[in-house]
Amino acid sequence: MKKIRILPAFYTLLLATSSHAAWAEKRHKADTAHPAASSHRMDQGMRPARRVVAARPETFSVVGLRKARATSVVVGQDLIAKSVPGTNPLKVLAQMPGVMFQSDDPQGLDTWSNQFYMHGFFQNQIGMTLDGIPLGDQEFHSMNGLNSVAAISSENVARMDATMSAGAEDTASTSNLGGAVAFHSSDPSHKMGAKIVQTFGSNNTFHTYLRGDSGDLDAQGSRFYMSYLRNDMDKWKGGANQFSQQVNAKFVQPVGESSSVSAYFDWTDFELYNYQDMSFDMLKNGGYDIDNFIGTPNGYAKAYRSALSLNGLPGGALPPGYTKMSDPWDASYYDGATLERDYLGGMNFHFLLTDRLSWDSVIYGHGQYMRGTWASPYMSSPNGAPLFDQMTLQHSQRGGFTTALHYDVAHNHISTGIWYEGLHTDIGRWAFQEPLLGQGSPVNSLGSLPAPFARLWREQINSNSFTGFAEDTYSPLSNLALHFGFRALLQTARAGDTQNLQSYTGTNALASGSITTAKAFLPHISADWHFLRQHEAFFDITENVKSYPIAAYKQGASPFALSQSTFDQLQKQGGLKPETDWNYAVGYRFTDRLVQASLYAYHTDFKNRLQQITSGTIVNPVSTVANVGGVTMNGIDAGLTVTPLRGLSIYNSVSYNHATYDDNLAEPGIVYHLKGQQVVSYPRLMYKNSLSYTWRNFDAHFDTTYMGTRNFSYTGDMKVPHYWLESLGARYHLGRGYGVARDLTFEFNVYNLTNVKYISTMGENGLPMTGDYQSFLVGAPRQFFGTIRAGF
Repeated sequence: MKKIRILPAFYTLLLATSSHAAWAEKRHKADTAHPAASSHRMDQGMRPARRVVAARPETFSVVGLRKARATSVVVGQDLIAKSVPGTNPLKVLAQMPGVMFQSDDPQGLDTWSNQFYMHGFFQNQIGMTLDGIPLGDQEFHSMNGLNSVAAISSENVARMDATMSAGAEDTASTSNLGGAVAFHSSDPSHKMGAKIVQTFGSNNTFHTYLRGDSGDLDAQGSRFYMSYLRNDMDKWKGGANQFSQQVNAKFVQPVGESSSVSAYFDWTDFELYNYQDMSFDMLKNGGYDIDNFIGTPNGYAKAYRSALSLNGLPGGALPPGYTKMSDPWDASYYDGATLERDYLGGMNFHFLLTDRLSWDSVIYGHGQYMRGTWASPYMSSPNGAPLFDQMTLQHSQRGGFTTALHYDVAHNHISTGIWYEGLHTDIGRWAFQEPLLGQGSPVNSLGSLPAPFARLWREQINSNSFTGFAEDTYSPLSNLALHFGFRALLQTARAGDTQNLQSYTGTNALASGSITTAKAFLPHISADWHFLRQHEAFFDITENVKSYPIAAYKQGASPFALSQSTFDQLQKQGGLKPETDWNYAVGYRFTDRLVQASLYAYHTDFKNRLQQITSGTIVNPVSTVANVGGVTMNGIDAGLTVTPLRGLSIYNSVSYNHATYDDNLAEPGIVYHLKGQQVVSYPRLMYKNSLSYTWRNFDAHFDTTYMGTRNFSYTGDMKVPHYWLESLGARYHLGRGYGVARDLTFEFNVYNLTNVKYISTMGENGLPMTGDYQSFLVGAPRQFFGTIRAGF
């Protein structure tokens, strides 16, 4: 067959400003008095509190932040700013226990390679929002989502709130089986000004960020900002480059003393040549640096002759060394690329209706054009060229709203609200002719396109999503919060194929039909008890459901990614069931001026885990979607932050996760022994260390991560080795008074300090039941970056 590319709650890491204990106690008292007031002030554009100068370096700590529902991880802009400018904020979040982020580029911007896990939950099982705007499913092939790096420039992220294991019931998401990440954009400054960030680095990295703030336009504090980001770098192996640009704008209009309206806009343009997916065979016999041919000398000629060789035609030849691999024709194509353009806009309304009643609403819309392409040697062009360019073209539009009321009475904080979203997507794969060798230029995957010579397949998908929630946080004592809430979920989705070339897809029809996910009552119970001033104990229990993923033919673990016959068979046999789980978490936290420590344990029971799997050989794989049954997960995190000296902070954490499949998987004539095997892609053991020091205007940090062994195949016979990864960063802040610049900072960062070779992302094309498969990406070697920041 032709090879087709398948394109905790309760653990808080808080910024250290002045006294940790005093700050936490003040927030604890304020949130106990009015649990919703603090978050409203931070999110809705009110004037900020007086600036507090840090008395020790910003770092991770384990101080508890009291929330109306559950405690959460909080990571702010100061910590994001310690990374290389433009770094994916999720990569910064991955410094916390139990969280893993993988990418093949040092900044984490290549959306094809991004992989995010939080306590055993994959990115498509975690609800993500930006200023309350749902970002949807975070997989690359998702029809109903927007990757966080395409939604906002990292420099404009004010903070991230991550609720783990048991996601908050008010999150606008149908996928949050295991928690949520809420991105909050920074507000425009009350003072007119501008910022410039310029970064230079390895592989001709050139990152520019410009932002202008209007300052207050009137006595009410109306204000806005606009920013432009440009990131350009050569690939660290192979040829070609990765380019992106982004425009963000935000307007805030205060209404009276306690209400506000704000509007946010995002435009993003990604033009990325992707790295080649690898297998263990390729890594062993082709080497770490093997990649596609584009951008290398005689790159198209190499791809052309390799395709001739595959088809047994005269003039065919493989590049030197490729004959050692079992599948040399898939080791390097001419190119593979991603083009994506997004428009995202939303408005937030916050109104304090009475001193006890407030109303929050969001309306939003998102349009996306996406192009995924690779030059395939498995079909000839009409002119006789032994290869063609195949492109998956996608147009998606979605829009919706959220609205919620919050009411405080006696010792209760009560909230209730709803969310609705409608989605339409049109996706298909077209075939474009490549030229005969020496008779023209190859198709520009990221440029204007010629007319296709064939339409291989095409689908249209529509969905309507609805959630509702109600919750109450009862505080009988000032140091005790008891929470109960529930959410209801309903999603209907319908797909239909409008084009199908059977000789290409291998099936006479793509999946067409409708599927519904419905759960009327998903409870959430938690308690949070502060005692003896420095101690805190908590527990959390919740039931969650994930709606069926929405993805097109062979684009992900979705029922719509199948043939019509397989889709019908699964429905008939009852194999199509939404993923559900029960989450249980318990923990303890100790907070002191010199020591902050925490212990967090969790247990999860999954049912009906849908995953994209492959079987067959590496040369002739068969990709499908399967219900791999139940998964039982037990895990524990331990964190310790010590601040023995003024300016010095030492952070250590260790995470252990034991997540195993409950059942074997049977196919006609064979049984795959999954039972008892650790789930694929996520390690059992992770260790993280961060050493940071601040002295006057200088600060430096050294970070270490140990990533344990990960299962590559479902049966565990192929594993990805463990690795250690180190990074180093330093900053010097000159402060004010240097010409027209009000603030001037110089930075230096080193990624992968010891230049270790390691496997990063895995499973982007699905994972095999057993043996090898071309579905992982390797991490970038040592990279250097220098940055100048200036404020005006």
